[in-house]
Amino acid sequence: MPSKPPQKKPLKTPSAGGKDASRLTRDDWLNAAFEAVVEGGADNVKVLTLAETLGVTRGSFYWHFQDHAELLQAVLSGWKTQEIETALRLQTERHADPLMDMDQLLDEALAQGGADLENMRFELAVRGLGRRNPEVAALLTEVDQARMAVFVKKFKRLIPDEQQANDLAVLFYLAIVGCYQALSRPGTPGRMKSYFKSILLTHLVQAQTSYRAP
Repeated sequence: MPSKPPQKKPLKTPSAGGKDASRLTRDDWLNAAFEAVVEGGADNVKVLTLAETLGVTRGSFYWHFQDHAELLQAVLSGWKTQEIETALRLQTERHADPLMDMDQLLDEALAQGGADLENMRFELAVRGLGRRNPEVAALLTEVDQARMAVFVKKFKRLIPDEQQANDLAVLFYLAIVGCYQALSRPGTPGRMKSYFKSILLTHLVQAQTSYRAP
C-alpha cells in the first residue's frame, strides 16, 4: 500500500552506476537487490549479477554483508518497516467526514497501480516467496495485519457493528489486491484506476452510510 507523501519506494536511492568499490554503500547494494526483485523475483537476487550491474567486483559485496541471505533479509526487512510505518500513518483521521477519509485512503491505496509499478511488483514477488518460505510468510502476516488494522478502523467510523466492519475491511483489502493485479497488466487503460476506485467507494464504502446515525 503506497505512502503519499513521500512516494513509497522502500529501498530506492540514486543509482550507484560508476562508483568504485570504496565508495559503494550498503544502500547501493540494497537498491540493486530491490531492482532485481522487481525485474525477476527474489530468485533474481544474485551477488555476481548485482556486482556486474553496479560495476564492481563481487568481493566488494562482503564489505557490507556476510552473505546472500543477509542481503535478502535486509531488503525484506526494509520493505516491511516502511509498509508498517505507512499503515500507522494512515490510521490518523484526516477528515471529520469518514467518507472523505475513505476516499483519500483509496487514493493512496491505488497510487502505485498504473505508471509506477515497481513497489507493487516487488510486493507480488515477496508474496510468491512467502508461499515457500515460512519466515517471509510471517513477515507478510505482520504487514497484512498492520494494513487490516487501518481498514478496520476506517470502517468502524462508518458502521457500529464490529464484526461487519471487520468483514468489510477484509473485502476492501482483497479488492485492492485484485486492483493491483489488474492495473499491472500491460495495456490496461489508465482510466481503470478511477473506475476501480468508483466501484469500491460505491459498493463497499458509500453503501454503509445507512448505518450512520442521522
